[in-house]
Amino acid sequence: MGAPSSVPAVVLFLALLAGGHCREAQLDAGDVAAAAGTENYNSSDVAVYWGPWQKARATWYGQPNGAGPDDNGGACGFKHTNQYPFMSMGSCGNQPLFKDGKGCGSCYKIRCTKDRSCSGKAETVIITDMNYYPVSRFHFDLSGTAFGRLAKPGLNDKLRHSGIIDIEFTRVPCEFPGLKIGFHVEEYSNPVYFAVLVEYEDGDGDVVQVDLMESKTAHGPPTGRWTPMRESWGSVWRMDTNHRMQAPFSIRIRNESGKMLVANNVIPANWRPNTFYRSFVQYS
Repeated sequence: MGAPSSVPAVVLFLALLAGGHCREAQLDAGDVAAAAGTENYNSSDVAVYWGPWQKARATWYGQPNGAGPDDNGGACGFKHTNQYPFMSMGSCGNQPLFKDGKGCGSCYKIRCTKDRSCSGKAETVIITDMNYYPVSRFHFDLSGTAFGRLAKPGLNDKLRHSGIIDIEFTRVPCEFPGLKIGFHVEEYSNPVYFAVLVEYEDGDGDVVQVDLMESKTAHGPPTGRWTPMRESWGSVWRMDTNHRMQAPFSIRIRNESGKMLVANNVIPANWRPNTFYRSFVQYS
């Protein structure tokens, strides 16, 4: 069993290499230090904030009209963030927003009014990536597309040239019309190591716990037992075992509000790595 146990470490290392490099494209260390002073803006001492608008700062990274990361991914593990339902409206969040990955998928309304190029219109963004270089207590490092959407018509590029702007934000429910919660079985998954990306949750948008139930034991009888999975990175959860897991698998998820959903037998007996499986459940 020595070889399989090394797989999670390799996967995590590769994932971190592929994660978003939110501020490197726009600010160097000196710029960040000047903007942020000496305060630590990566402490995760914030809870849920549905309600009044709060102050934050925003920057942008990647291509001016892009989704942020060059691979349309990010530190949450989401794929194709340039497509529906993300539509390039993603954002890196510093720790109070990213929450060690448990903030992945959360939705926020943001708006800017102080810069002359700002429209004042609220836009919805989704946390898809990690911001390693925050310049304020709440720092949204937006995709170029999302940053430009805050501008008055025709002033998208001018606003992007502002670099760092003051914004306001409030958390809002996520809405993904036409989608059920999805589970992407990650590459390198095998009978003794199973990793899955959870995405497209309405409401909170996030996942704080995932449990897995095998269909039966190695000797045949149904297990009837939920086993907690471990957060691997971003919105990817994993299970390492000392036995060959018996599919199909049912998956139970819990969001930040404490609501649970069960996707029965969502991972079929003939599951394959690097494959997406859609459930029939969704937070309403």
